[in-house]
Amino acid sequence: MLNFIECVPNFSEGKDEAKINAIVDAARSVSGVIILDVEKDPDHNRTVLSFISPPESAVEAMFRVARKSAELIDLNHHKGEHPRMGALDVAPFIPVMGSSLETCIKLAEKLGKKIGDELNIPVYLYDRAARIPERKNLAKIRKGQFEGLKDLIGKDSSRNPDFGPNKIHPTAGAVAVGARQQIINFNVNLDTDDMEFGKYLAKKIRTSGGGLPALRGAAIFLETKNQVQISTVLTDYSLTSIKKVIDEIKKETGPKNVKITGTELIGLTTQEAITDYAVESLNVENFDPKAQILENRFLSLLGSWQVAASIMADALASDAPTPGGGSAAAIAGAMGCALGQMAAGVSLMSKKTPEDRKGLLADLKQELGEMRAELQNCAAQDSNAFNKFMAARKLPKDSPERKEKMQEALKYAAEVPLKTAKISFTALKKLRSSSSLISPAVSSDYKSAGYFLEVAVKCAAENVFINIESIKDDSVKAKLEKEINEYVGLAVNR
Repeated sequence: MLNFIECVPNFSEGKDEAKINAIVDAARSVSGVIILDVEKDPDHNRTVLSFISPPESAVEAMFRVARKSAELIDLNHHKGEHPRMGALDVAPFIPVMGSSLETCIKLAEKLGKKIGDELNIPVYLYDRAARIPERKNLAKIRKGQFEGLKDLIGKDSSRNPDFGPNKIHPTAGAVAVGARQQIINFNVNLDTDDMEFGKYLAKKIRTSGGGLPALRGAAIFLETKNQVQISTVLTDYSLTSIKKVIDEIKKETGPKNVKITGTELIGLTTQEAITDYAVESLNVENFDPKAQILENRFLSLLGSWQVAASIMADALASDAPTPGGGSAAAIAGAMGCALGQMAAGVSLMSKKTPEDRKGLLADLKQELGEMRAELQNCAAQDSNAFNKFMAARKLPKDSPERKEKMQEALKYAAEVPLKTAKISFTALKKLRSSSSLISPAVSSDYKSAGYFLEVAVKCAAENVFINIESIKDDSVKAKLEKEINEYVGLAVNR
């Protein structure tokens, strides 16, 4: 079964493309991370990054975003319409695709401690991860923003952080780390510049003002459009839907002849929330989205491992140059790690396994999971390496940088399968040293895991060899060849 965590870090930069890209790349650099969306807003001066990751990679990816944000963003020089208290302002973990809220809470606690200990930034746990009931509400934690918190932290005990120093970071501020269910960030733009009316309206519709349940709301002035925006967060869209928000706003804007000029969905939203809006608007009776939406029927089939396996086999069988042998090597390695994880997990749960071995089995399972995520990333990197070479090759033949770019691409195309071989061998070595821990009931799976990893090393080697043939630098070629031959020899000789 697929198992992913959605991570939606919000950082306080929405204008500088170079900084935004650097922070996004920090998340992308972690194996297993898949970037879903980057929502930049210059008025709010804020970016919402959405990505999914295996649970074992999620904390590291979020930490790298926090570290890079702290390096690049100085809140003393930051201005934007959205309230903020940190360079990385909020970092929520959200359960999707087989993961649980309980797992997200544990990840939030782990990330909070890591940020506090290693970056010296105060961390507040919020929403479902909150240790203090009042901190379930993000707005209460962020009250006063960076400037206000700077004066209160260390003096007001109610503002003591859950992790990190009891003082503000001089440039990166503080960060809220949490676990939550899916929310909807929904903004409504009005054809008025009357901020007093905007503030009244936001207060009237939000939960804290006696309005709709599970709704946060604030009025923001959009300088680029010279108009008021009602920025809302639907914290539970099963209680308050998008349509209810719009209807409630229209009750107040209608008598004043203020019109809605447009709406915005910030970041990613769920199909359910959009479907609910359509069903409510159309007043459809007895609608079953699982049965009546064509794409949902397809997705229910695609979720099975049999279909996923067929898709991968078909991709390899196609006439397209990618995925090819390098990606197949990485996939074989990932399958070996996955089988090893299964063997370790079953052995861990066996009543016949002595207690003193369970800690070692748990470590083995986790380490193999981390290497599996890296190998899955290598499969994508191998295809990217081919595309990089083809892009260099398409440069004009009289271009002075064509040969240099092609050589760089060839070197990268050799380094990726070399990385696959290295990780696969490391996993194989770890698996071999743990044979005494494995339950006899899964010995065939354990042995199969080893065979897959051996194959991964050999297949990766072939892809190293074919690329180094065209590398002109003999020292680079010799270094790559020596290293890959060592992995092959060690993998084959038990």
